[in-house]
Amino acid sequence: MNRTPGRRPQRVAEAIREAVAEFLTSEARDPRIGFVTVTQVKVTPDLKRAVVAVMIHGDEEAKRQCLYGLAHAEGAVRRAIAARLTVKSVPEVVFELDRDMERALRIDKLLAELHPPGEKAP
Repeated sequence: MNRTPGRRPQRVAEAIREAVAEFLTSEARDPRIGFVTVTQVKVTPDLKRAVVAVMIHGDEEAKRQCLYGLAHAEGAVRRAIAARLTVKSVPEVVFELDRDMERALRIDKLLAELHPPGEKAP
């Protein structure tokens, strides 16, 4: 079976996303980790590093505390990933805040201010 080399990182990324989401909903015990949504996982082509993008609900302080809690739980997250994946080595896991939704809402707000309801757009 001949597979495209770029496809494996995508499959591994999806498996990591599922493992991390399951860990966060059922195993995470850190009180700093609040309501978190795993939005995306990017894995390097050599499968050594996985960047997990998360959307955290709450104010900036809650987001900061949650990211700190997630960073503290990286070892447990890697063990959860290792239990689900069959890879030679489990990638390093790095969490980052996904601000795409915030950007989209800000753009919608700016567009609404440019063209209030009832006013026709040019």
